[in-house]
Amino acid sequence: MTKKKDEHKKNIKETLHSGEVSSKDVTQEAAVSNPDANEPALESGCKETELENQIAELSASLDALNDKYLRLSAEFDNFRKRTLKEKMDLMKNASESVMVSFLPVIDDVERAMKAIEHSDDLETTKEGISLIYNKFKDFTKQNGVVEMEAQGLALNTDHHEAITKIPAPAEELKGKIVDVVQKGYLLNDKVIRYAKVVIGE
Repeated sequence: MTKKKDEHKKNIKETLHSGEVSSKDVTQEAAVSNPDANEPALESGCKETELENQIAELSASLDALNDKYLRLSAEFDNFRKRTLKEKMDLMKNASESVMVSFLPVIDDVERAMKAIEHSDDLETTKEGISLIYNKFKDFTKQNGVVEMEAQGLALNTDHHEAITKIPAPAEELKGKIVDVVQKGYLLNDKVIRYAKVVIGE
């Protein structure tokens, strides 16, 4: 094969020297007689086309991902705003049901006040006030508010606040609560008001 190529080159040189053909004709003849010389150019063109296709595909994929990101970002922003609004509405109206349940107690107090104005019967007045008090206690229990135990117990700083000490009226009450100045309350086992107590010493 190498021998044939060498002979072909020699023929081309001789033809050029004789002046029978132009260099352009020689180049065309060489290209026809040696097709392997065109392969690198063809391969290079194929690679460029392939790269352009890959770039186009990547560009389309990037556009699609960018669009998806923008949509998700907008949806999340809307969700965040909606959740924040719902939270604010919940906080604003959280006590509504409690207040609605509390209104009958207010009605009873108002009726009792009117009755006291036109009545001299002390026992009836006491009975009415007692009924209102019991109704109010039931209302607080239904809403998770429970009175804290304190009298006669050892001081518990998680529930009680000692405001003073006095001599214990009995030996077994030393170091214990002998009086409750202000009752403490729990809301669903959480302290909402500490009991103010007096400790015996």
